[in-house]
Amino acid sequence: MIRDRGNKKWVSMMLPEHVKMLREYDESHNKLAKPFLDEQKYEQFDEVIARAMENNLPLQLTSLQKGERKLYIGKIHYMDELKGELRMINQASERILLKLADVIEIEEYTG
Repeated sequence: MIRDRGNKKWVSMMLPEHVKMLREYDESHNKLAKPFLDEQKYEQFDEVIARAMENNLPLQLTSLQKGERKLYIGKIHYMDELKGELRMINQASERILLKLADVIEIEEYTG
């Protein structure tokens, strides 16, 4: 039976720069692009955040950081519109600082 070693047999003939470039290409190929959010969506975010802060409700936020989706669940502690930051406290009482530009979805947490 023939055992193919895949790319291992070719790596020894490649320059380190080429190997690095191929790894970077592979990493960037798997990244997600940030969706376009219109003004109406941002107004919706503001309404959900205001309601959650007023009633002390937990939220579920999805952010896109370095091409990867990250999910955060917690209560909004403070929203700084000048800096474009959102400070929240998660269920483990840890403080989380998020950039509003990275947030792609905000929902009330029902879990």
